[in-house]
Order: sequence, then structure tokens, then C-alpha cells
Amino acid sequence: MPPTIDALVAALEGAGYFADRRLATAAFLALKLQRPLLLEGEPGVGKTELAKSLAQVLGRELLRLQCYDGLEQREALYEWNYAAQLLHLRATEGQAPAEDIEREVYQPRYLIRRPLLQALQAPPPGAVLLIDEIDRADEPFEAFLLEYLGEYQVSIPELGTVRAACTPVTILTSNRTRELNDAVKRRCLYHWLDYPERERELAIVRARVPEASAALAVQVAAFVGQLRRTPHAAHFQRAPGIAESVEWARALVALDTLTLDPEVVQDTAGILFKQREDVAALTSVLTAELLHEEAQS
Repeated sequence: MPPTIDALVAALEGAGYFADRRLATAAFLALKLQRPLLLEGEPGVGKTELAKSLAQVLGRELLRLQCYDGLEQREALYEWNYAAQLLHLRATEGQAPAEDIEREVYQPRYLIRRPLLQALQAPPPGAVLLIDEIDRADEPFEAFLLEYLGEYQVSIPELGTVRAACTPVTILTSNRTRELNDAVKRRCLYHWLDYPERERELAIVRARVPEASAALAVQVAAFVGQLRRTPHAAHFQRAPGIAESVEWARALVALDTLTLDPEVVQDTAGILFKQREDVAALTSVLTAELLHEEAQS
């Protein structure tokens, strides 16, 4: 791992991720202390991208567990290959005592490993496990994760306790659609990831959309920043994230846009916003006002 926080910042920038000092410190400590890192923040601020970039920087495999309502333990940890077990039972029927056959079908070769178990059994240098949008899972699933988060191990009834061969780098993300259990938070380092300041967002746009002119990149970062700031943010249910900034810049380049004007902003509003009400709220009057403010700044 990078030996210092500054080295981690530089390595992440090399991977196309521009972390501020507080985020880099949280990530550095998570690596140094071998603790899970819980990132909370609005959608699109770069929580998932941090896990991807860390995997690239550390030369580790990225394993992703996408959470959703109704996620079951077997989908996160393991399940048995019942078809293969049944074939084994049929092939050995009558050839050995039933107890021996039962032990044989509960062997690792019949195990289908899901992301948690894959992370624990990953060969050196280990894996980066992304537990994405944990707030979408339910409380029983949070309780199930506690053993892994606290001790980097899981219990499999038929095989016993499986401990990490190499401690996985574990990143949890939450859009805070609901409050997480305190027991989960206690086992993690915590960082609230906010929208980037103007200069950092400009660096991200330039890195991700190098074909955009310098002037257009500046305008994109400034305009999106205006959308997020009060009082303009009050017009929208959800402000655009970094992902929308980058996608909008790509769209503007595809349209051969040299400079922002009310018409092109209106025509591409569906890239900045993903809800009908927000698209409608970006009126021509508000657009002109924002562009005027940007020109004056």
C-alpha cells in the first residue's frame, strides 16, 4: 500500500480518482488499521468509484456485493451446488455408509462462493470487497454482516469457521435512504462524502473527458456547482452528481459544443437530472440566470 497519505492521493489521481485530504486520510487509515470503511453521501459523489480505484492502485481483485431489498445470506456468502451433490449421491449410492456419503457431499468442491466468501479466500495480495448501497438491504442482513466486519470471518455450519487468508479491503457505501444499525457503524471507519468543490470537480471532468476543451470543462464544473448551491438547489429534488457532470461533458463534446448557452442546456437537461420534475424545474429563465451568474463569477 502507499506509505503515506500524500502517496495515496497521488496514486488515486493516477487511477483517475481525485480525493480530497479528508477522504484520503479515511482511506489510508482503513488500509493501515485493516478496518472496513463506511462511506455515506448523496448518489453520484464517487463512493463506488473509490473502491474501484483502490483496487486498481493496490493491484487487488474487486469483488462487488450489490445490496437490495430482500438480499439473502446465500446470495452474499455461499450456497451448495445441489445438482452436483445429487449426482454424487446417485453415483455412490450403496457403495459406502450413508454418513460417509453425507460428509463427502459437503466438501469445498461443491461450494458456490459468493462475494463475501470469495473475499475471505482470495489469494495474495487479497481482494477489495465493495458492499454497495448497504442501506437498501434489511436489518437482518446487517446483523449477518457483523461477524465479517468485526473479525473478517464467517461461519459455515457444514464446514466451520472460515477466516480471511489475506485481510480484504472492505468498502461499504450508503445513500442514507435509511439509518444503519449502530453495530455496523462501530465496526467501520466512517466518512461522509460530499459533492466536490469546484476545482476538484474540474480536475475530474478534465481527467475523465480529456477531449473536452479547457473552456468547456470549466463551464461544466461551474454550472453544475451552481445547480447544487442554494438557493438554486431548492428547485430540484436531487442535484446532479459527479457521474452526471462527466456524462454531460461527454454529451456536450459529442454535440460539438464550444460554449454553454440556454438552448444546449435545455436540450441536454435529461443527462443532468433523472426525474421529470427536476428536468421541468430547469426552466429557460433559471438557465439564463445561472449562466449569467457563472459569467459574472
